[in-house]
Amino acid sequence: MKNGFTLVEMMIVMMALALLLMLTIPNVTKTLSIIENTGCKSQLSLIDSSILQFKLEQQQYPKDISDLIELGYIKTEHRFCQNGKEIFIENHQAKFR
Repeated sequence: MKNGFTLVEMMIVMMALALLLMLTIPNVTKTLSIIENTGCKSQLSLIDSSILQFKLEQQQYPKDISDLIELGYIKTEHRFCQNGKEIFIENHQAKFR
């Protein structure tokens, strides 16, 4: 008798691996989506706090997000969320497009 696996045994293993991948990939993408949205919401909260700090120190609201960047209230990287959406200021609140 020869040592090794038969074609049927190899196909069963491949089907089991494919099934495991099919079950995990949707969960991973869902989790990444949740992480990006949560990160974006906290970034909006950070910029809202910076808008209030700007108002307290400058006695006026910033016209746009570049005012916050120029005076060092936020970093340039905070102009965009992790998912690539641009953050802007509307009615004295941070929002993203």
